[in-house]
Amino acid sequence: MVNLSALTDLYQHMEWADATVWTSMLKFEGGSADTKLREYLYHLHMVQRAFLRTWRGEPRQAPYPTFDEAQPLMLWARSYYTEVFAHLGALSDQKLTEPMPVPWASMVQRLLGRAPATTTMGETVLQVALHSLYHRGQINARLRAIGGEPPLVDYIVWVWLGRPAANWPQGVGNVPEDRS
Repeated sequence: MVNLSALTDLYQHMEWADATVWTSMLKFEGGSADTKLREYLYHLHMVQRAFLRTWRGEPRQAPYPTFDEAQPLMLWARSYYTEVFAHLGALSDQKLTEPMPVPWASMVQRLLGRAPATTTMGETVLQVALHSLYHRGQINARLRAIGGEPPLVDYIVWVWLGRPAANWPQGVGNVPEDRS
């Protein structure tokens, strides 16, 4: 169903879209202070990291950092991409077909009323991109609701723009230079 080339493309879009949303949120006066926006952003990036932990065989129980301000959260979000691209670079199309049960299957079972079917590594990698897309929509809706201007971050827009690299906000806290 999925291959590494297509997934890498989706993750490049995902980083660009995340960076674009962060830029819009931080430019909007009051965006950083909106608790609901920060909660959506935290959830989006925490789930990205939860799957990365699972793929790398790391403990699920290890605590995630918490953030009282938007800027440190954005730095944490940005650092994810260095890690995930390194992980994707070590995968193969064959590895994507291998079973990848998730450690939170018991939570899913309570939600569905039945045990979830086993997923593949590739399906979980795709899930992260799709989950992030869903929550970026919520973030953009919230940004509009509080008077901000949500950016256009559709995949096709990214393609039309020539697949630009992510342009993370600069001059915010200790933000490193964009990676090329």
